[in-house]
Amino acid sequence: MFYLAIEKYRVHEVAKDFGLPTKTITEILTRYGAAPKNHMQVLTDRELSIIFDRLTQDHPISDIQVIFQETYQEAKPAPAEEKAPQQPAKPAVQPGKPAQPPAAGQQPAQGQKQQGGQPKLAPQQQGQQNQQPVQRPASRVPQKKIVDTRKGGDVNLAKYDERLETLGGQQGERMQRQQRSGREKVRGGQQRRGGPVFSNKRRQDEAEKMRRLQLEIAKKAPVKVSIPDEISVGELASRMKKTGAEVVKALMKNGIMASLPQMIDYDTAAFIAEEMGCKVEKEVVVTIEEKLIDVSEDKAEDLVPRAPVVVVMGHVDHGKTSLLDTIRNTSVASGEAGGITQHIGAYQVQVNGKPITFLDTPGHEAFTSMRARGAMVTDIAILMVAADDGIMPQTIESISHAKAANIPILVAINKIDKENANPDRVMQQLTEHGLVPEDWGGETICCKVSAKKNIGIENLLENLVLLAEIQELKANPNRAASGTVIEARLDKGRGPVATLLVQNGTLKQGDIIIAGTAVGRVRTMLDYKGSRLTEAGPSVPVEIAGLSEAPTAGSPFFAVSDERMARELVEQRKAEERAKAAAPVQKVSLENLFDQIQAGERKELALIVKADVQGSVEAVKASLEKLSNDEVNVRVIHGGVGAVNESDVMLAASSNAIIVGFNVRPDAAARDGAARQNVDMRMYRVIYDCIDEITAAMKGMLAPKYREALLGHAEVRQTYKVSGVGTVAGCYVQDGKIVRNCSVRLVRDGIVIHEGVLGSLQRFKDAAKEVAGGYECGLTIEKFNDIKEGDIVEGYTMEEIPQ
Repeated sequence: MFYLAIEKYRVHEVAKDFGLPTKTITEILTRYGAAPKNHMQVLTDRELSIIFDRLTQDHPISDIQVIFQETYQEAKPAPAEEKAPQQPAKPAVQPGKPAQPPAAGQQPAQGQKQQGGQPKLAPQQQGQQNQQPVQRPASRVPQKKIVDTRKGGDVNLAKYDERLETLGGQQGERMQRQQRSGREKVRGGQQRRGGPVFSNKRRQDEAEKMRRLQLEIAKKAPVKVSIPDEISVGELASRMKKTGAEVVKALMKNGIMASLPQMIDYDTAAFIAEEMGCKVEKEVVVTIEEKLIDVSEDKAEDLVPRAPVVVVMGHVDHGKTSLLDTIRNTSVASGEAGGITQHIGAYQVQVNGKPITFLDTPGHEAFTSMRARGAMVTDIAILMVAADDGIMPQTIESISHAKAANIPILVAINKIDKENANPDRVMQQLTEHGLVPEDWGGETICCKVSAKKNIGIENLLENLVLLAEIQELKANPNRAASGTVIEARLDKGRGPVATLLVQNGTLKQGDIIIAGTAVGRVRTMLDYKGSRLTEAGPSVPVEIAGLSEAPTAGSPFFAVSDERMARELVEQRKAEERAKAAAPVQKVSLENLFDQIQAGERKELALIVKADVQGSVEAVKASLEKLSNDEVNVRVIHGGVGAVNESDVMLAASSNAIIVGFNVRPDAAARDGAARQNVDMRMYRVIYDCIDEITAAMKGMLAPKYREALLGHAEVRQTYKVSGVGTVAGCYVQDGKIVRNCSVRLVRDGIVIHEGVLGSLQRFKDAAKEVAGGYECGLTIEKFNDIKEGDIVEGYTMEEIPQ
């Protein structure tokens, strides 16, 4: 063995010691590590280990016993040496020359020592000494590295591989045996070369080498990694005790381009971890919400019938409020009639001993906002239709909302006492919107009532009870309460006050409840009459005080047991809301439709169609619904006549739908709502453009090159006829700005009358490049003179979308 200083062991020196060309050592380092700059580069511990491991694998031996056999054979003295006369032992070794071993049969002088100061023993005693375990010194700093160049470069380090395999399971006896064999081999090699015996320092080197072997075994043992549903690449690398570069490289090999902060799913992370030799375990993350809120399913034997929750919808002035007042007054004892003050936005009435809960909210607006938040609080919808007016635009919207929420509709045909009432015409119109009355063989219950004269109200309530019995509405009162916030406000004397509808369980005074980002203890609880309650069961509306803040209407609430954990959950929700507000909401649009279809996220494309005439609506609906294929179903959830309004945007946001308009424009409230809620609105003049775009989007070929950038709106205040010029419009710029030579469209009552180019733009008598909002201007439209007072001039430009 050669002992080489570890501080400066260069490439050419390693090659010389192994009897190999320098090029061979360089190739090994280039392939399995970092390429050396030149043959004089000093090698590190890791680079030396790479070289030794590679050369060991390239020069294996058949059996470890071969080494021991050769060692013992070489250690035997020759016959000539036995006959040689005994020479006195030399007291010292000359400098530069190795010490010679004593001849066979020669006894060492009294006090002569070998192997770093120990007296030489007889062979039997040597065997006994070898069986004693080696005491490991405390020093862990190696000063030299041993390179085996036996037999002219035939390197054989298989003994270390064998140690790696055996030391992991049985450290005690096998370690002693290997240490003994290693010490004998080293001693034998020294005796063959006539070199000096081991010193204490060299024993320390051997012990340090054994420690390194143990560390390598610990490193090669599979690391257990717990992986959650999602994990960042950097966190995965940390848990596997690997560098980030190694994990990124493994991901790239499998075709996944991901940076360290990027999140990957469990399947990908588990595959990479197993590929890198780790043992994978699925980490089950229990959130605070899961610990705190009990969402377990109720057993069938625990369920009892509950009252239905009913909401009244319909067109303006069709009698919604009158019907609710009549129901409330007729369902109360005569002694209390007229003396009831409605404290909350919901109340209960008794019909034949069975309760019905009504939500006294502005039917269709509140209903949409609740559904948009996912609060399915209503079981039945009453659709109010006036017998003299028939189906109106808001009636159609109400039908669309109820169908989207998938709740049964009960039609109340009101004002049948009027002379011009025509219930049959109303029923005919209902069939056109998919509501076929029972009298005509359908499934929709239609009741003829008069809210003012109290006609047919009892029949309506009985049908409500019947419809509720068909639905088999049940709940479990013997559990912690849960439900929905109907409305909330800030009272000067009582603080935050919320109206809750208990949907399951029983709410008790003193309970800790959490609703959205509000948390608190129920201090007071009132029913719809203003009477104090101590508990409220399923389908009972109550007004409570004691929350930390007024919760959002439509938020679910839960009664919990741990107030500290509830407040922690509220803080977590507030942080999530702040993060969500900072990030844009991903809504469906024609640009990302194909990606969502490919990802399996979208099985249905919901559309809302608005047009200038009813015939166009029907034609567009029929044409678009024919585009359905195996991957995505196209469904028109609402169609109507007139400008796109805020109600259309609310329905689109809650249903994740796209609004399609023909010859109509959105009003200001609709534009603001669409921008705020990221609703995609598409306006067309030709039906084929719409069909082609949606078809291309579904096939992944949609590549729009231009998009419309809205500049501003100007209202026509006055018009002038100027000879040689045409009609000049005196306008007031409402918002944005009007720019010279921009594209304009003239909108009258929400209908597009003309599209063209701005002919001229003037401020007083001077030509202007642009006129900002809040200022007046005069303008003309090229080749168009039919401008009237009250028209809206909409300025826009077409911008190229970067590909």
